[in-house]
Amino acid sequence: MKDKFYQYIQTLQDQICKGLEDVDGGSKFREDIWERPEGGGGRTRVIENGNVFEKGGVNISAVHGKLPDTMQKMFGVGEADFFACGLSLVIHPKNPMVPTVHANWRYFEMYDEIGNIINQWFGGGQDLTPYYLFEEDAIHFHQTCKTACDKHHPEFYANYKKKCDDYFWNAHRNEARGVGGLFFDYLKATDTLTMEDWYNFVTQVGNSFLEAYVPIVEKRKNLAYTAAQRTWQEIRRGRYVEFNLVHDKGTLFGLKTNGRIESILMSLPPHVQWVYDHHPEKGSEEEKLINVLQNPVDWVKF
Repeated sequence: MKDKFYQYIQTLQDQICKGLEDVDGGSKFREDIWERPEGGGGRTRVIENGNVFEKGGVNISAVHGKLPDTMQKMFGVGEADFFACGLSLVIHPKNPMVPTVHANWRYFEMYDEIGNIINQWFGGGQDLTPYYLFEEDAIHFHQTCKTACDKHHPEFYANYKKKCDDYFWNAHRNEARGVGGLFFDYLKATDTLTMEDWYNFVTQVGNSFLEAYVPIVEKRKNLAYTAAQRTWQEIRRGRYVEFNLVHDKGTLFGLKTNGRIESILMSLPPHVQWVYDHHPEKGSEEEKLINVLQNPVDWVKF
């Protein structure tokens, strides 16, 4: 399974990078191959200063070795070996009318002292973070997610949409990071679902990413915007940074397993503002976004 999934994310990385380069029409992804001293490595691809994308990364990694002490405590196990691989992406557009997007699909194995698999699971998802709310964009993104989920189980979309709303929540701000999507973790074999079933589901979601995001970018990338709207984008990016550095499990896992710091922090946007006690004007488009972020919406039924 680990070889099969790693092959999949290598191909998916190529497909997504090509799709985003086509949309940008200017900049290309720069590639870095890196190795982790304790075992494994990855292939980082970053795009910067493009026509559409100010900064973004589409990274894959496959790391293995002894499970660090901090992770042993997190999982409630003693000494063990592990393998983890995944694709993680974050794309920050220039135009504040185009939303930021994040996605991640990953696989994890843990072994006993003689190399037998004692635990394995999939995780991941994809979510959208707009700066200005276009309801039809949120509906399109969520409907694409639901279509992928419905091919595997009628309850998957509702379950993983709620998990996304719960997970990407900045509790210290009492607001969501964005308008959500899907989030799932610890997808393990059950009496009714095999690891092969979970593989098919996770790859279905991965394959839906470009369909979920690219049409939104195409529709919004040439819209006019003001300096004030750009400032709002940078203020909202600050909230994105806060979530990634305070709450995000993937960031913490990378830091605690001696991952490559440049790849882990590629999710951070290049221009951000923190304005003291900032509040949008009453009745503004900015306030409209905040109201939605504080009260998650069922976009498919919107």
